[in-house]
Amino acid sequence: MSIRVRPIGDDEMMTFIKCQWKFYKGDKNWVAPLVSERKKLLSTTKNPFWKHAKRQMFLAERNGEIVGRIAAITNDNHNKRFQDRVGFFGFFECENHQDTANNLFEAAHKWLTAQGMDTVRGPVNPSMNDEAALLVDGFNEPPVILTTYNPPYYAALIEDAGYAKAKDMFAYRLKHETYQSDKLKRLQGVVRERYGITIREINLKNAEQLKNDATAIKEIYNAAWYNNWGMVAFTDEEFEALVEDLKPVADPKLIYFAELHGKPVGFMLALPDVNRAMIANRSGSLLGALWCLLTKRKAVDLCRIIVMGVLPEYQRLGIDAVMYYEINERSRAKYTQGGEASWIAEDNEAMNKALTKTMNATLYKTYRIYERKIA
Repeated sequence: MSIRVRPIGDDEMMTFIKCQWKFYKGDKNWVAPLVSERKKLLSTTKNPFWKHAKRQMFLAERNGEIVGRIAAITNDNHNKRFQDRVGFFGFFECENHQDTANNLFEAAHKWLTAQGMDTVRGPVNPSMNDEAALLVDGFNEPPVILTTYNPPYYAALIEDAGYAKAKDMFAYRLKHETYQSDKLKRLQGVVRERYGITIREINLKNAEQLKNDATAIKEIYNAAWYNNWGMVAFTDEEFEALVEDLKPVADPKLIYFAELHGKPVGFMLALPDVNRAMIANRSGSLLGALWCLLTKRKAVDLCRIIVMGVLPEYQRLGIDAVMYYEINERSRAKYTQGGEASWIAEDNEAMNKALTKTMNATLYKTYRIYERKIA
């Protein structure tokens, strides 16, 4: 039977969102996304990302049945930052059939070519500052908060459609009983004493202080990560929206600054892995999510280190060691199963070495960003 791929508009956004469920029937490790969160993410009026980006959603159908989906995405801020013509694909779901995948990619490629793009990269949902990359190794556990999950066969579908690896990113598992090496303990102590480094938690209850803290985090992040592969700075609106989205699940003990003479020079952002409770919310409803968070709070016994940043001019002082030591101390009692540190680029030698040698972390998942030329 022939496959029909058609572009869709916002009037079919719910169909685009909800069709994801059919590809994960019976998968015990899949965590259903919140439908309301996906609507906001894709909304060109509610998500400030779309002020400098465009997207076209596609559905693949056979005899009226949806068998795949994809979104083609352009990001003007990315193209200005890197002076390239890279477009993106995201929100990819597909049956295990190469013709279906090929047709989806062909439709996305045609749209991106019409937008002036000559290269496609993905998956990103919808950017590298959101959920990104395909899981290619480590399918035996559910995903942690804000990470992706997919059937193992997706890698073959993407590669057989002409894509090759652009970059691998790693996820490491950290355990309290092996985390705190003597080297880390000594180093952070020396740094604190030598430079007078102090730690201050973010204030989530004082609106004015939170606004100032969020601004400080954004400025440190945009400066510290500027040279990272594929990194595009958050706009003010994007970061404000991110803060509002994370507030309901944030634990202030896991978000803190390293300060030098009262000046924030570094920050740590870790979040409770609420996926460990939300996995029971198979419908993706907001009411179901609230029920899971209320009744399954004890299941949230792991946290994810999402990002740590130090201003470039202070990066050689060892401040990162203070923040990594601190996260173990702050999470030990409540998050008894330890944590995950992700994503770490495969060529980030300093970070990969620190995790494996200093913090005794175990590499347990690998994610991949793919790329191919289209013109």
